[in-house]
Amino acid sequence: MVDRAALPVRAALADRAALAAGLTTALRRAGLPTSPDRAARLAEALGQVPPIARGPLYWTCRIVLVSARTQLPVFDAVFSAVFDGVLDPADSRGDPAAPPAVGAEARTRPTPPDARPSAPPPTDAESPEPRPAASVPPTDDDADDDADDDGADATERDTLLMVASPDERLHTTSFAELLPGELEQLRHLVRRLVLRLPTRRSRRTRPSRRAGGRLSIRHTVRAAQRTGGDSTRLIYAARRPTPRRLVFLCDVSGSMEPYTRVYLSLLQGAVATARAEAFVFSTRLTRVTRMLAAPQPDLALAAAAASTSDWAGGTRLAGSIRLFIDNFGRRGLARGAIVVIVSDGWATDDPALVAAQMARLRRLACRIIWVNPRKAATGYQPLVGGMQAALPFCDAFVSGHSYAALHELAAVISTAGTAPSTGTAPSTGTAPSTHTTNPHLGESHAT
Repeated sequence: MVDRAALPVRAALADRAALAAGLTTALRRAGLPTSPDRAARLAEALGQVPPIARGPLYWTCRIVLVSARTQLPVFDAVFSAVFDGVLDPADSRGDPAAPPAVGAEARTRPTPPDARPSAPPPTDAESPEPRPAASVPPTDDDADDDADDDGADATERDTLLMVASPDERLHTTSFAELLPGELEQLRHLVRRLVLRLPTRRSRRTRPSRRAGGRLSIRHTVRAAQRTGGDSTRLIYAARRPTPRRLVFLCDVSGSMEPYTRVYLSLLQGAVATARAEAFVFSTRLTRVTRMLAAPQPDLALAAAAASTSDWAGGTRLAGSIRLFIDNFGRRGLARGAIVVIVSDGWATDDPALVAAQMARLRRLACRIIWVNPRKAATGYQPLVGGMQAALPFCDAFVSGHSYAALHELAAVISTAGTAPSTGTAPSTGTAPSTHTTNPHLGESHAT
């Protein structure tokens, strides 16, 4: 049997990182979605709330790792198995005289002190009720347990204030399943999402003392004039790194309506922070970069919605890509850029036309990233004609159906222009937290 009294001491002496990693691994194997960032947050929380007793340890882990009420049974079972030493029931199966397994007994959650009913203090005229003869007077251990319970309750409140966040459930919930109030909160989170762009070497140069490269005659002569005409050092010309251009093409047709508002908030944040170019399309293409650059977020989204007359209409995927290439892409907007197409691929165009326009865009852009929120559905297959025709020309295929998936999209964008595409073929699996790169495409010819 496991000594439960010594368990808090061992937990307090254990390494916080190892404890957090072990518990999150056990939860993940039991089917509870836990990521490495949850383990890091748990280790940080355990530094603020030392696990000196079972109560603080339970509530700290629960607040950090549980984001929905439906996850409580799995969490309680795993926590009990890890920290209470639950025995294998097969060891005593069929023996009615066998004692219950440790941790299998019924438990009651501690009640906060402010919710406990308090009796008025007895007056002089009143006398306290006589204690039954069979009752045992409280011992020092019982007093210590009461003090531990009060300390655990205070610790739980402190942990709740430090770790709990109203945005926790929004990270993994699909945009189509959010309530209007939650959708508004998520739009504020998405608008603050940071997109780090990869860099490329521009044609402009800057002075550099590092040898290797083209000698800058102009800067070397100018430096020699400061020393009486004698050149004491050589100055070379190094090409400046500059961020790659980011272009968004967002589908606002009727099939994308549950996701449109969140994606427009993403475009608005990208225009403000990454100087991205934003386009929306349904039956025709509309540039909304200037509208989304307005300082007021709600007015910017309203102006973007009013700028197009085919909102929530049909989808002309091939025609919209052709208009983008002819009017903007060939003039420099798509050359060497990272193009992100947000669409479910449900188009009325001939798939052959979609493939032809995607091939043109592929010759201009550095990388093409396709975001399809329906990729996260169970058993998804890219059988739609537009999606099936466009996928061979894409470097990455992500779902983007939740806030966590948009974080993955940001990671794909940050590494899109740093190396050639490598990996496995475009997957049609259901894991929303993984993206797919296309191995059939080599290094882009765009610079």
